[in-house]
Parts: sequence; structure tokens; C-alpha cells
Amino acid sequence: MSRLVVISNRVSKWKQGGAQGGLAVALNSALRQNNGLWFGWSGQRVETFTGHLDIEEHGGVRTATIDLDEQDVDEYYNGFANRTLWPLFHYRIDLAEYERSFGEGYERVNNRFADTVLPLIEPGDAVWVHDYHLIPLGYRLRKLGCNNKVGFFLHTPWPPTRLLVALPYHQRLVESLFAYDVVGFQTEEWLESFRHYCEKELGANIDGETISYGDLTLKAIACPIGLDHTEFLAASQSEDADKAHDKMRASLQDRKLIVGVDRLDYSKGLEERFNGLERFFTDNPEQQREVVMVQIAPPSRGEVESYQEIRAALDAQTGRINGAFAHVDWTPIRYANRGYPRVELAGIYRAAKAALVTPLRDGMNLVAKEFVVAQDPEDPGVLILSRFAGASLQLTEALLVNPYSAEELSDAISTALAMPLEERQRRWRAMMDVMEKTDVIWWREKFTQYLR
Repeated sequence: MSRLVVISNRVSKWKQGGAQGGLAVALNSALRQNNGLWFGWSGQRVETFTGHLDIEEHGGVRTATIDLDEQDVDEYYNGFANRTLWPLFHYRIDLAEYERSFGEGYERVNNRFADTVLPLIEPGDAVWVHDYHLIPLGYRLRKLGCNNKVGFFLHTPWPPTRLLVALPYHQRLVESLFAYDVVGFQTEEWLESFRHYCEKELGANIDGETISYGDLTLKAIACPIGLDHTEFLAASQSEDADKAHDKMRASLQDRKLIVGVDRLDYSKGLEERFNGLERFFTDNPEQQREVVMVQIAPPSRGEVESYQEIRAALDAQTGRINGAFAHVDWTPIRYANRGYPRVELAGIYRAAKAALVTPLRDGMNLVAKEFVVAQDPEDPGVLILSRFAGASLQLTEALLVNPYSAEELSDAISTALAMPLEERQRRWRAMMDVMEKTDVIWWREKFTQYLR
């Protein structure tokens, strides 16, 4: 089988059991089984960009990374990627910022990625580009003479046409996707939004999965990312997970645990989640001192102003709720701004009676899947899941909620905590069946089958 070359914004230096994002976990799983190469930014900054490659091997995965200079990081990463595309793709047009220098930096870094990675691509390699940071990368690779099969997968939502057209040079961005052989989306909804734009704005012809634009064609598919089910199940049954579970249970003093684990981001609906929890304690005074919410929210993109604002708002909100409801021997919300290794999270998930995974908009959300896998089959917790997360289309036996409604969140918490064992087991088994069939291997094989 030909090699798989993965290109993404950041490259994770894999550590078994370490704190990893969903994309990092999924890609490491794919690369370990495909003798692959992972190329991207190291996360380090240098005074002047040189294109120097650092090639290493970690856990059976070969990585090749480059450093970016300060201007690159400011304009490409903090700028166009995270102040323009991220809010726009998550329907937050009110937060999207448009600066010409952002776009220039975005194209410059994509060109630098292409120039540097091209000599590493061998004939017959399948190239798999990931996420909104690198949309134009395929176009640049083609201009440099790359004739390999090249695919692109978007891990975020794709916005409706009426929102996307607010982006300056939106047509140029979408046209660059026609350099790819295959473009993948998390859900049919995001795929349909892309098809609608191509048809209405570009005048492209759509024939099944094939979209033709002039003399260019691509395959556009929905291919929801899966979890490395086997690996995470093993982690959840490890000694370290057991220790984390026991430590959490001991700290609760027989209280019921609700858990949330999210990167600190306005798309995750944390303010709305806390509003729902406040409503729950207001509506159910008998549950006060009986329920604890543990919210783990490691900070991200701290140089972007909107992320500084969400952190300050959540600090104030948790303080206000705890001040209103706490007793000397009980605090309703434990709020931690730090990350934890996945193996420890698995133990914390298993200690919980319910999980709140309530983003306002999310491409998939692998935390929802991790929570389900980590549960004790004999006494599983309940997943409360936003209907606006991509995972809601697969995990239909979760309690699906509108995260904007504090009342609906409150009702879902009450339902979850009172749910009979038989119903919890039935819902858990149905969700496990889905994840076992559509795990990370299924995701990789489905996409690469189209690509090859």
C-alpha cells in the first residue's frame, strides 16, 4: 500500500496517554497503521523563516516540522485562521475580523508549507490535507507540479452560503478547493452547504458526489471522524484511569458528578452551559449539595482578544454561581483551566453520572464519543449532547438539547440524573454499536478509498 502523507497546521509529538486533541489522536492512529509521514508547524517561532525541517519519529509516526516567524503566526494563525475563518465557520460572523494582512499571511504560509513539503512527497503517496488553516495548500502543490492524489478534510462546520459570502475573496478560497481530488466534511449538513455554494455562487455542475467547475472536478463526501475505539477503551480500563476515577469519587463524598471537557472557546457554549446549570439548581433546590459540576477547559489561542474575553466572562460567571449557591462544605462548579492526560480523563468520565457536551456549533466533538466509551457497561452515565454538534447525527441515543435554552438544559440534567438503569444501558449500548462500526479506522479507510 502506498504511503500516507498527512499535512496539518500543527504536528503533535505523540506521547501515549498524554493530553491530545481529537485530530491528533485520530491522525496518529491512521499514520501508525499506514507507515505515514506527518508534516506541519512545530508550534515554535523564529525571528526569520528558514524552511528548516526537523524530522523525528515518535511512537511509530515519522514527523517533519518547520518553525514559523512572528509575522506568520500573527497573520496566518492568530489572524486569518482564528480571527476570520474560525468564527465565520462557526456561524459567529459578529466575531469575524477581516484584515488584508491576514489574508496575505494565510496565503504566504500555505505557500511555504507547499514549498517545504513537496520534496518529501514520493511518487504514489496519497496526500491528506487537514482543516481550515490549509485550504489553499492543494492549489499551491498543483502549481508546483504535484501529481499525486491529494485530498482535504474539514474538521469544522462549513457555513451556509449567506454567511460565507461575507468573507472577502470567498470565491477565490472555494475555487482553490478544486485542486483536490476529494474534499470531505463531517456531516451531510456541511456537505450540502458546500454544494449549495458551488452551485449558486460558482455555477458548478453537481452530479452525485462529483462537482464540476470549468475543467476541474472533485469528489465531495460526508465522512464523520471516528474515535480510536480500541485504544481509548484500553486507556479507560488502565490502572491510571482507575486511580483518577477513585480520586474523583473520593472527592465527591457520594455526590453525583456532571462533567464537561472542552477547549476554552466561544463555540463550545460554556456560558450557556453554566446558565443551564444555574437554572437546574434554581428549579431543583433539593439537588443543591447533591450534585457537582466539574468543567475542564484548557485555554487556547490566548493571544486572540475574543478568547481573553471568554475566559474573563467564565471566571466571573463561575464565581457568581458558586457565590450564590455554595455552602461551606459544597461548591457547585469546579472549574479547571488546564488540560489533563486522556487516560485520567477516561477515569473522570467513568466517575460521572452525566456529561454535558453542549457546543453551539461543532464539526464533530470527540469528547462525546470518549465519554461513552469510558462508561461502565453495568452502570453507564448519560450523555447530554448539543443537537448542533456533528456527533448528534451519530449518537442519537444521547439526550439531545438546544444549548441556547437554559430551561432545556436544566430539564435534560434532571432527566439524566433520574434515568433508570435499564434505559441508561440501552442508550449506551446503541451508541457503542455506532462507534464500533464507525471508528477512526473506518473513517480513514473510507476517505482514503475515495482518494486512491
